[in-house]
Amino acid sequence: MARRHRGTDEDAQIDLTPMLDMSFILLIFFIVTTSFVKEAGIDVSRPSAKTAERKERGNILIAIRPNGEIWIDKKVVDQRAVRATVERLHAENPEGSVVIIADKSSQTGILVEVMDQVRLAGVFNVSIAADQGGGG
Repeated sequence: MARRHRGTDEDAQIDLTPMLDMSFILLIFFIVTTSFVKEAGIDVSRPSAKTAERKERGNILIAIRPNGEIWIDKKVVDQRAVRATVERLHAENPEGSVVIIADKSSQTGILVEVMDQVRLAGVFNVSIAADQGGGG
């Protein structure tokens, strides 16, 4: 009688498909649950206010530096181009709001002009960023 004996190559194979599937599922889970923080592109020394409250989602961030530079989406924007830039960003996300981060040494006139341009762009949900606490 002849015995049938299987080769050792067939017995030694390991199926890696379930492990790869699990790795991809974990990767997708971490990508979806990661919160992305948008920054204006520069550091601004914000004024403090006792009535400041945390706003979780300000989708369009506008920073005003002490020298009058206006930054939107990590780029310097001319004061005359604020309205067009905000209109474009607001068209991408109509539910979004605008947060203006003005340095405490910046000129009030520039802040008012930026707020006016934002409202002319059709966004009426405008906030001014401040640090919590302090305030006079």
